Amino acid sequence: MRLDTTGLSREAFENAIQGYDQLEEKGRIKNPDILSIIDFSLPSSKKRLFVIDMKNKLLLFNTLVSHGRNSGTLVANAFSNKSNSYKSSLGFYVTGDTYNGEHGYSLRLIGEEAGINDNALSRGIVMHSAAYVNEALIKSQGYIGRSLGCPAIPENVHRKVIERIRNGTVLFFYSPDKYYSMHSQMVAKDSINS
Repeated sequence: MRLDTTGLSREAFENAIQGYDQLEEKGRIKNPDILSIIDFSLPSSKKRLFVIDMKNKLLLFNTLVSHGRNSGTLVANAFSNKSNSYKSSLGFYVTGDTYNGEHGYSLRLIGEEAGINDNALSRGIVMHSAAYVNEALIKSQGYIGRSLGCPAIPENVHRKVIERIRNGTVLFFYSPDKYYSMHSQMVAKDSINS
């Protein structure tokens, strides 16, 4: 798939596959054909959402995605599972259903990791579109806008992306974060920072 040419880190991809395999074994995935990765080792000025067709080995989408306003400015480096932290939560999610909310067409995300992202639903962490996720902002200030913790994506692709990944696919938020690597049950301890 030549994902290395897109900027996706090898660690992000390898960890994503480990968790994806576990979730598939547990019967948590309704649609195993799609795996999405948000690579927070990349700055917000880079396209760091990767939507991969696992069956046909194709990269379907590669686009900008925001992180929480308290997770950092250009780079996300602080994460939380707490309500009102306005931080992103790392780890594995299974996509839920769609609805029309205050940000229009949005996608519910179910956090699969206890203590790491399992408050996502109660926190209202969803994928939605945002006017502050665009190339013009990168040109003017060097980074895109930030959310309250949601992975917000550009308005011109959000409907296509959400339609493709909704209802039971895996979404993995990656960072080479030491706390995550020590506490996650989904990735091997030696696979991060090795």
